[in-house]
Amino acid sequence: MVVIQLLYVIVIYARLAFFKQKPKNPELPSISVIIAARNEADNIYENLPVILSQDYPKFEVIVVVNQSIDESKFILDAYCQQYSNLRYTNVERSKHLRPGKKLSLTIGIKAAKYEHLVFTDADCLPSSKQWLQEIAGQFNEKKELVLGYGPYLKEPSLLNKVIRFDTAWIAVNYLAFALAKLPYMGVGRNLAYTKGAFYGVGGFKSHYSLISGDDDLFIQEAAKKNNYSISINSESFCYSSPEKKWSSWIRQKTRHYSSSSKYQVIKKALLGIYPLTLILMYIFFITLLTNEDFRWITLAGFGFIFVLKWVVQGRCFYKLNERSFVATLPLSDLMYAVLSPVLFYSAGNKTNNRW
Repeated sequence: MVVIQLLYVIVIYARLAFFKQKPKNPELPSISVIIAARNEADNIYENLPVILSQDYPKFEVIVVVNQSIDESKFILDAYCQQYSNLRYTNVERSKHLRPGKKLSLTIGIKAAKYEHLVFTDADCLPSSKQWLQEIAGQFNEKKELVLGYGPYLKEPSLLNKVIRFDTAWIAVNYLAFALAKLPYMGVGRNLAYTKGAFYGVGGFKSHYSLISGDDDLFIQEAAKKNNYSISINSESFCYSSPEKKWSSWIRQKTRHYSSSSKYQVIKKALLGIYPLTLILMYIFFITLLTNEDFRWITLAGFGFIFVLKWVVQGRCFYKLNERSFVATLPLSDLMYAVLSPVLFYSAGNKTNNRW
């Protein structure tokens, strides 16, 4: 178990821990920012001006309002008078249309004037005016996809801490796996790719029936060889407000889990082996301490991997500006390994078609 954990640290997590962000492409491409929104009037009012005021030479913002019943349309009408680079599409309510995000994204992509696309959500707030430069600056002739990080805002509650750790740990995994040539997801609230990458795999056609998949199943299809990059400069982050209730967060996780059954076998195995071997390592460690013949070698092996994981994974969290989790990382890592499968099987087996 120690050896398997060691392989994960060296082969996967060390890549992110010691990753150095490549300089931005000085030739910034024209960008279409696409935002899918449903009943997001308050967030559109507060966050859209920040996105529209990005320090970027040439970009447009397209908001797709999907079957909303709030004031989104009127707010966007007012903003269109103020910002010449804003356009929006309003999808009227219809019993024949399911209000899924993939429909909104597809409409936005078809409406985009430019080849290079950046995606975020209406409830997301860029960390700086350089957000668009940092994300789009990773595009070049070979890079068609850019994976960013979308953390949640810090609030004084246990739920908030759990959500932020869950989000940070997921990001550590998908970014580290991407650097290890095993990309399996990004986050739709901070993601970029080209029209060519989208149409090259038929868009969301292979998983359109699923409520999720636009930022994981799509990435697994579109990420090929070296056509993707990551952006972890703190100015490239997009912050969101977390759920306030446990039930709402569970429902959100349910939606995310709905696509996991479609993952490639190798990626499901790699994601599952880590927490399993971590739990077994602790069980065997405690068991072997009772045997005098193995006590010292057990302590040496466990102590080595314990410290190494703390240092390497701690550096990963530092890279994402999540320093508050580093001090308790070994304990949090074990608790997450135990609770994550419980959460998966309790929430993942439920159906959630809400967006």
